[in-house]
Amino acid sequence: MYSVAGGVSDNPDAVAAVELACDKAVAALGEGGDADLVFAFASQHHAQLMGAIGDVIHRRMNPGAVLAVSGEAVIAGAQELEGKPGVSLFAARLPGASVKTFTSEDLPALTDDDDPSIGDAMAAALGVDDSLRAIVLFADPFSVPMVRLLPALSSMCTQTLGRRRAPIMGGLASAGNTPGANGLVINKRLSRTGAIGAVISGQVGVDFIVSQGCRPVGQPWLVTEAKRNIIFRLGGRKALEVIHETIEGLSTEDRQLLERGLFVGRVINEYKPRFGRGDFLIRNVVGVEQERGALAVADLVRVGQTVQFHVRDAKTASEDLQLLLSTQPLHGPALGSLLISCNGRGTRLFPTVHHDARAVSRAVLDGAGNPAPLAGFFAAGEIGPVGDQVFLHGHTATVAVFRSRPTLDIDD
Repeated sequence: MYSVAGGVSDNPDAVAAVELACDKAVAALGEGGDADLVFAFASQHHAQLMGAIGDVIHRRMNPGAVLAVSGEAVIAGAQELEGKPGVSLFAARLPGASVKTFTSEDLPALTDDDDPSIGDAMAAALGVDDSLRAIVLFADPFSVPMVRLLPALSSMCTQTLGRRRAPIMGGLASAGNTPGANGLVINKRLSRTGAIGAVISGQVGVDFIVSQGCRPVGQPWLVTEAKRNIIFRLGGRKALEVIHETIEGLSTEDRQLLERGLFVGRVINEYKPRFGRGDFLIRNVVGVEQERGALAVADLVRVGQTVQFHVRDAKTASEDLQLLLSTQPLHGPALGSLLISCNGRGTRLFPTVHHDARAVSRAVLDGAGNPAPLAGFFAAGEIGPVGDQVFLHGHTATVAVFRSRPTLDIDD
């Protein structure tokens, strides 16, 4: 029988915390508490004892696979344990699915050059096929070249598997801001570097939500001159002229939002007849060059792409997440969900506590109409799909919702 259970403890002692979290998960799973897959999230207070946390989970739950990551704070149910010690568990029994774990050491070598065979090589290394439902990936932010890894995974999904939406999510460990300060556990192995992941295939459904928390303003523009991350012209005009025109057309309220920064959304699928919030990859504007009227963005841009300026604040971020969650009832009852939220969200962005966790808990319900189990953490970067590619995001809430049967991708 398919089942997902959560477990959480804010005990300041790491071993006691994971014992208590396991107690709750085992009781909810029943039948001895054995699990096919366990995701564990530990706050920065427990980062140096990640190995012990993994040992307790193996002893108590006899799991087929375990992935654990340390974060600044953890999420459990409708709670976000900001500033508190915490261990949060997502324990799943998935009889119709297969789970294969991997580390970055198992993956093919990645280079700066475009390699047309990398998708096939990645698929072979991970053993994926058309039954792939999800890849959940956690990484140390100081030792993994995400700028090369994520495009390779995208290539695997689009070129090798023909997917319209890359079924990949996860996040970067955030318990420490120096190399070696984070902990990653895969099964019974502890590492302070690299990446770990789980390939989930077979008879299980996993839907993805990526809320970038922004709203488009003005109109879409065609990039007519650009080099690397510098946009010189939009629609044949200097980029700065377009920015000034856009700002002049904004309401007073939207102009005030510019105090939090201006963002550029790059359209992922140029073939759509019109573009909405979920069609853009959001990146920061990082500088301007007055002399040539150019702007620099935190992304590579090429001529022919479509971009649109965006704004972000707490209200916009809340509306964006609510909008994306509103379709969840159409997919049927959920088993449980993972929530990876940026460590710049929480009370750093919203005026109330538990914002993202409460929003997901209200929208993702089980067969009895109750909030499905939820676990996650605050990350130093969130991994999630936009269109047919997977990206590393910032200020984003990324959600994976598990169901007992495959469902159509929201883009299908």
